[in-house]
Amino acid sequence: MGLIDDMLNGSQRALSRLITLSENDEEARQEIIKRIFHSIGNAHIVGITGPPGVGKSTTVDAVVTELRGRGKRVGVIAVDPSSPFSQGAVLGDRIRMQGNDENENLFIRSLASRGKLGGLSKVTNDVVKLLDAFGMDVIIIETVGTGQSEYEIAKMAHTTVIVLSPGYGDGIQAIKAGILETGDIFIVNKADMNGAAHAVKDIVGTVEFNFAVNEWTPPVIPVIAKKQEGIEIFVNELENHYNYLKESNLMEKKSKDRIEQEIEEHITSWIETNVLNYISHSGQKQKIIEQIYQKMDDPISLIHSHIKEMINGNFVK
Repeated sequence: MGLIDDMLNGSQRALSRLITLSENDEEARQEIIKRIFHSIGNAHIVGITGPPGVGKSTTVDAVVTELRGRGKRVGVIAVDPSSPFSQGAVLGDRIRMQGNDENENLFIRSLASRGKLGGLSKVTNDVVKLLDAFGMDVIIIETVGTGQSEYEIAKMAHTTVIVLSPGYGDGIQAIKAGILETGDIFIVNKADMNGAAHAVKDIVGTVEFNFAVNEWTPPVIPVIAKKQEGIEIFVNELENHYNYLKESNLMEKKSKDRIEQEIEEHITSWIETNVLNYISHSGQKQKIIEQIYQKMDDPISLIHSHIKEMINGNFVK
């Protein structure tokens, strides 16, 4: 595939086309991942998440500006809500990040969440690999920020950043309600608002209590992203956490956890695709629907029976 060679040689146009292929063509996606496999594993993957309205996109833009100022090549994946009809990303690649224009050291791409709980696109992991193979030093994944996404991003990223802001009490309470353990760094954006100091103090107290026995205590950093204030300190902490992972051998554990997650997702996807294809193409689907409609059997028993029959009959060649 000439596109892969072009991408590995630095073509952003080829990179963009490969991402589109990965999203829309399963066979092409598999071939792409096979071809780039030995070119990945060098980028620092950073997940940025948090409640809606706290300024995640503004924060990402400010972080990109700081990283580029340090000579880093940066890839940004913005996982956006999908249209339920077209399944396209509602927000465009550049609309939310006005301060940074793409060049050879920056690539920004929006991915539709495609209805997936938590907001992470099915192909997000593949796009991370493509950006890694392309030679990006840092890959930032910004998620929709809806509950489950904090856990999903923690499995995919080396460093998980949770963005909050004063006035979003629900977001701060969410830390105490279960997402605390996913955060490696906390940002309190809009630190010039009333209540910012109290919010920082509250989060610091919660973090220090819960991470008292850990080698890494997540820093809580007040920033004003739209003014670039506090971002230099934050990026320093990003680098500190990445170095901590490498020096403590936790990088190996994180990498193996990602591989385990990927294996499970591939198995689930493979079974789902092949079972549905078999049922549809063998004419069994309408038969099952009719049997359930006529109350001849319940859905669970019927589906289990057909799956066992398919497995025993080696339905996939």
